[in-house]
Amino acid sequence: MTKQIALATTFLVACNTAFALDITPYSAAALSAEQQNGKVVALHFHADWCPTCRAQNKVFQQWRGDASVPGTLLVVDHDHEKALKQQLGVRMQSTVIVYRGAVETTRLSGETDAAKLRAALLSAR
Repeated sequence: MTKQIALATTFLVACNTAFALDITPYSAAALSAEQQNGKVVALHFHADWCPTCRAQNKVFQQWRGDASVPGTLLVVDHDHEKALKQQLGVRMQSTVIVYRGAVETTRLSGETDAAKLRAALLSAR
């Protein structure tokens, strides 16, 4: 019986992790795949020199693997992805754009409040 409980617990943890927030570097292929599958995906336009971006990153890292915050967060290098910034109308680092599939549900810039960032990620649920 103990083995069955342990196995069931392992299965539940694995299932929760599968739907938990995943944080990875941006690539056009990753964004396209998430959007084509109709999944929740967010872009975080991040610059290493930006204190607001670092504060946002600390919040996001707390949710990594947290099943209550599902989806994928793609970290975009703000200083190098100039064409993407222009295409999406991103004017500043620390911008977070949330999509459900290809539909934008929320956009925030300069926000570090954990509750507002969580609400943005959940807006596409």
